[in-house]
Amino acid sequence: MEISELGEFGLIQRLTKELKIENSTTLKGVGDDCAVLSPTGNTQTLVTTDLLMEGIHFDLMYVPLKHLGYKAVMVNLSDIYAMNGTPRQITVSLAISKKFTVEDIEELYSGMKLACEKHHVDIIGGDTTSSLTGLAISITALGEALPQDIVYRNGAKETDLICVSGNLGASYMGLQLLEREKIVYNNQKRELQEKIGKAKAKGNDKELSALNSQLSTIATPDFSGYEYLLERQLKPEARRDITEALAKANIHPTSMMDISDGLSSELMHICTQSHVGCRVYEDRIPLDYQTAAMAEELNMNVTTCALNGGEDYELLFTVPLSQNDAVNKLEDVKVIGYITKESLGKVLISRDGSEFELKAQGWNPLQ
Repeated sequence: MEISELGEFGLIQRLTKELKIENSTTLKGVGDDCAVLSPTGNTQTLVTTDLLMEGIHFDLMYVPLKHLGYKAVMVNLSDIYAMNGTPRQITVSLAISKKFTVEDIEELYSGMKLACEKHHVDIIGGDTTSSLTGLAISITALGEALPQDIVYRNGAKETDLICVSGNLGASYMGLQLLEREKIVYNNQKRELQEKIGKAKAKGNDKELSALNSQLSTIATPDFSGYEYLLERQLKPEARRDITEALAKANIHPTSMMDISDGLSSELMHICTQSHVGCRVYEDRIPLDYQTAAMAEELNMNVTTCALNGGEDYELLFTVPLSQNDAVNKLEDVKVIGYITKESLGKVLISRDGSEFELKAQGWNPLQ
């Protein structure tokens, strides 16, 4: 069905008719000029927003719409968790070109709803409009936290331990794998189209039929053995479990960020805003086996990928040295270095003990 058949309000009604309110702070969701929220107790409200543009942040040649919807929500919830808060509501705004059908947008929305259900988040409104350049997704997330629980980027202190959750670089390797196979596919398609053009010019109907058959059945890439890398790129998970584990262990980070643009970039943000330096050890950066194998296959330095790849959506945080034993007991958390005086700079210590200046080489959305 073409979206124009439903119109803006018809589409919104179709997408949101089965939404259920999960949070007591949501008094009114979709269906009016504004959503109505009711703050509770002494909590403070957290707000974050992310804009995803087709051709810049995602490629629909290999990103399924349902996965895209799921990821679009997760990247916002990750920001709330990075402040040590709890996400409660989101608004969703879409700019849609005419190449999309109603069913396409329903598929996109199904991924969003799945992510929201998993984290008990309400979709409370948004906007839709037309686009001349493909699909754009803008999501704003609202969360809450007690003032004493909120963690900022500027609280890191000298001797604090630098910690990360999960492992790094897998999402970037997944992207490299998808991009490689896209190039292979496009090359095969172009070669066949050139042969089809020549067959047409010759009037060779038999050859033309065979080539068209080949064109419609270009082999789907075999991703066996790389499923984890693809999942990390296409279906990232916001680390609510880590903030819950920190609270249970009575560990309050002094600073925290989520790793969206790359470990090096995020660590530089913390150091700059906290007016400190750092020392990070290469051999302590957590890596998955598939990440290392893919990097070797592509002749890439796996440490560089882990430092600068981005889109891991793991949590990077600092804790006082006195909590070393407690943080080492946490599952899926690793200490990778420590905070130093600002005058000592930001340093990466390689496996052979050499020291290198840490540089922010992660994702820059304006390049």
